Amino acid sequence: MPSAIGSAEMVRGLQERAARALPAERVKDAGGWRLRHAPGCSWWAGTVLPHGEAGPDALLRRVVAAEEFYAGQGAVTRFQISPGACPEHLDRLLAGRGYRRRSPMSLRVATTARVLGREPTGPLRVRWDDRPTRAWFGLWRAVHDRDGDASAQWGMLDRVERPSVYARAMSGDDVVAVGRAVADAGWAGVFGMATLPEARGRGAARSVLAALADWAGVHGADRMYLQVERDNVPALRLYERAGFIEVCGYHYRTAR
Repeated sequence: MPSAIGSAEMVRGLQERAARALPAERVKDAGGWRLRHAPGCSWWAGTVLPHGEAGPDALLRRVVAAEEFYAGQGAVTRFQISPGACPEHLDRLLAGRGYRRRSPMSLRVATTARVLGREPTGPLRVRWDDRPTRAWFGLWRAVHDRDGDASAQWGMLDRVERPSVYARAMSGDDVVAVGRAVADAGWAGVFGMATLPEARGRGAARSVLAALADWAGVHGADRMYLQVERDNVPALRLYERAGFIEVCGYHYRTAR
């Protein structure tokens, strides 16, 4: 179950906000479950978000329907499994069907004021835009997904409907770190954090986080959230220093 600070309702709400900030090309509502297909984008944007309740008999029918949906798209079926936010027996059912457990994740939150209060001091300046620039996109892609489909990734960003900001930390005229935030009903989600290897340890990512928090406060979001891989130790340390604490862990189940 989620920890004491993170109820099932909070976890479900944050992950639904994240789905709106990473909008799939196609979304099918299946009794409250969202079947998402995002070809050419990071795989987690195209996973099942199984937040609708289902009894034992209905659960298997919904899993089979999801498998048929992804087969029709020529895609692998993947489920996002969050304790307390999805049907209780879903993880066990998927394991029994041969789904592999992968990508342990941490869902973390902080107050906007706390992130702002931990802004580093240094020579880097941060610029932001309400749309992704080529400089922003180029650095993010160079660090994270240079082999992905650039047009599909641009398309995903174009589909974001909530207020957004794209921040760039600058060293002279060079972009050395980027991140983006999406404001949604009092929360700002942090996405797309990336820092050039040669700029790490200089406060670039912390400067980007502080700029995103500044923007969030202006846009009525007094709380922030993010999702990070549990085996990404440098990122975990960065977010802990910035004031983010874990709400819950979650993982994915991927069909063989």
